[in-house]
Amino acid sequence: MSAPVPIPFSEPPYLLGLPSPHFTPSHRAWQAAIRPWLQAQLHAHAVEWEQSGTLPPTVFQTFAQANMLIPCLPAPLPASWLKKLGIHALMGGLRVEDFDSLHQYIFGDEMARSGLAGPGASLTTGMAFGVPLILKFGSAELQGRVLPDLLMGRKRCCIAITEPDAGSDVAGIVTTAVKSEDGKCWVLNGSKKWITNAIWSGYASMAVRTGPPGSGASGISSLLVPLKNHPGVTMRRISVSGLASSGTTYIELDDVRVPVENLIGKENQGMRYIMTNFNHERLAVATGATRQARVALSAAFEYVMKREAFGKPLVEQPVVRHRLAKAGALLESLTAWVEQFAFMMTKLPHREADILLGGPTAMLKAQAGMVLKECADTAVLLFGGNGYTKTGQGQLVEMLYRDVMGARIPGGSEDVLLDLAVRQLVKIYKVHTNMLQAAATPKL
Repeated sequence: MSAPVPIPFSEPPYLLGLPSPHFTPSHRAWQAAIRPWLQAQLHAHAVEWEQSGTLPPTVFQTFAQANMLIPCLPAPLPASWLKKLGIHALMGGLRVEDFDSLHQYIFGDEMARSGLAGPGASLTTGMAFGVPLILKFGSAELQGRVLPDLLMGRKRCCIAITEPDAGSDVAGIVTTAVKSEDGKCWVLNGSKKWITNAIWSGYASMAVRTGPPGSGASGISSLLVPLKNHPGVTMRRISVSGLASSGTTYIELDDVRVPVENLIGKENQGMRYIMTNFNHERLAVATGATRQARVALSAAFEYVMKREAFGKPLVEQPVVRHRLAKAGALLESLTAWVEQFAFMMTKLPHREADILLGGPTAMLKAQAGMVLKECADTAVLLFGGNGYTKTGQGQLVEMLYRDVMGARIPGGSEDVLLDLAVRQLVKIYKVHTNMLQAAATPKL
């Protein structure tokens, strides 16, 4: 039996057989290998698990055993570490040293193919954003002590930056870390809020204030803080509008003692380290939001072709076609931009990408949230009452709609990122202009 014809807008162009300048046979083989596995292990149960609010613990174990947590790490992967642990290739035979940002884009796209962000986020968010700081800046002793368990999925790690009064304003965090009298520990006091995956995590890569009050970004350090069952740490789940199964957590720290050896990198350099994570994080959010937008819009397209009103299918109404076209144009433009970013990150050294892509990636993440909103709005409106109902034909669309703000707020809220993007572009423009002027000035 031949494969069904794809619903319009249901797949990115490269999966519809259209030419692409970005994807190689290696990328296409990776996508073909992981899709059926993810469908069976994740997407077939995504609605059920999101409704229950928690994935069975065995799902994380299944992903870990299949090395399907590794692809959420920034490319290139830590091949030397993975090979020490006996991991030489990923699913489909993809060698760990060959994995690039386009393979990672494909992984992120496929992880969101159910249309719901929560189930995938419950598995990968901690690994994706908590472990890279240890890989890039942790001491050899710290890496040797924790990375084997984290990379193999025997323990979990999250990223803990946001606080009740410091969200997108990372420099405003007030959780303190003070050296103990004997100099052997940091003593932490404060709280962290909206921390994804923390409730299941053994560790958090945490931003803390080690400098004096008012020191801003220059007084922030990164610490690897033990969480589960650690004295002084209290955690509770937070109920949020969408991404119910992602494990959003409130953490309270009351005289929590952390060995000084758990400092990640150098004291008071944490803000610089955290910023190196932003391109990876924001591209990951944009990738997932783009796929969610696809699911929403293609579901609406399928619905209006069969739903009749006023004696004919909804798709024969010009206003309906206009809505689909407007959202579809935004979606395909966003797809091209996300793929371009992933491609650029395969070519630019990390240090250069952090500088040149920082502002544009912030803009990309913000745009992805806005396009997701447009596509989700379109789907709910075209589904009508069914799109506003938690059961029946519009169930997935209604659930997806509640995920929209989970793309627009975390990782830097939309308005903050749009402002940041322009400020970064202005800053780089001025630096390059000054360099050109200096080069053109005759030397006496």
